[in-house]
Amino acid sequence: MAKFSVVFTKSAHKEFKGLSKNIQKKIIENLDTLAVNPFSDLLRIKKLRGAKDLYRFRVGDYRVVYEVNNSVMTVLVIKIGHRKEIYRKF
Repeated sequence: MAKFSVVFTKSAHKEFKGLSKNIQKKIIENLDTLAVNPFSDLLRIKKLRGAKDLYRFRVGDYRVVYEVNNSVMTVLVIKIGHRKEIYRKF
């Protein structure tokens, strides 16, 4: 089975770098799962309401918002942030 490639937007990469090493490690573990199946039940993924093709998963108090492009087998990480602020930009 082919794996999806996981790509960060420039802003998401910057947000990722600003997190603690512990949270970064957990996000990387979850992204590995996402690369195998972007809709894995293990991560309790939810589709964002009001946004076309955007999904999110939890890592403690943080959320990772991403988009799946099946035609090129890519998961694009759009935003990473604390649950209080993450939904304000959508």
